[in-house]
Amino acid sequence: MIRLYLFLPIGIIAISTASIFIKLCDAPALVIAAYRMTLASLLLLPFAGYKKTRKEWNGSELRWLILSGIFLALHFAFWIASLKFTSVASSVVLVSTNPLFVGIGAWLFFKEPVGMNLILGITLSILGSGVISFGDMFISSDALMGNGLALLGAITASGYLLIGRKMRKGQDLLSYIFPVYSTAAIVLIILSLISQKPFFGFSSSTYLYLFLLALVPQLIGHTTFNWALKYLPASLIAIAILGEPVGSTILAFFVLGEGLTPLKIIGGILIFAGILIALRKGGK
Repeated sequence: MIRLYLFLPIGIIAISTASIFIKLCDAPALVIAAYRMTLASLLLLPFAGYKKTRKEWNGSELRWLILSGIFLALHFAFWIASLKFTSVASSVVLVSTNPLFVGIGAWLFFKEPVGMNLILGITLSILGSGVISFGDMFISSDALMGNGLALLGAITASGYLLIGRKMRKGQDLLSYIFPVYSTAAIVLIILSLISQKPFFGFSSSTYLYLFLLALVPQLIGHTTFNWALKYLPASLIAIAILGEPVGSTILAFFVLGEGLTPLKIIGGILIFAGILIALRKGGK
């Protein structure tokens, strides 16, 4: 489909802005995640109310939707926290290792075949991610904790993608993303309240970045990939998302002043090669 090759790059660019907006916020990680999902859900509410999506859910579907939302909430809780301890490059490349977990999960639960192109694409992309993160993985004593949180973010993101692949086969886009995003928002608000994190008192620029976080990487980026899950295997979507480390690293260089080294450039080339190889045959 021509639309897949048009929209997937837009989704990659959109999600690449997330780490930049998060770094620019002065709010706690859980609160940032809660604002992101709450604002995204509120922006979707008028459209969801118009379509009356809740009438399309049965009990089994609703349980899967809630579970997907929980996975998404945990993904953001872990990953956004990781950005408080490690660099953008290390965080985004580690959280983007989810193709390994998605590929294994899709094979175990959905019996999706793992072809040679997908294996080669995963190999090149993971290799590229490793090259990018090699130079700054241990930039401080806190970096190891940040890297571990990013890896937990990758595992939970894999559950979110796998359930999305299952549900999008029988659900239209809005009927899937609205309950999932809303569930994630509720879970993150509860976690923030339990942790006694403040929801107010931040700078005006932080509130602007929180809104942009909901609009660009969430509603444009994540929604694009949820749309594509109806047409492509979850493992292939996970490969496409590996373009995020490249975009985020470039943006971090220009916006945050984080270094763009030759290793990161080489890693970016490997990631793009992996994406192109996987997409070339996987689209059928």
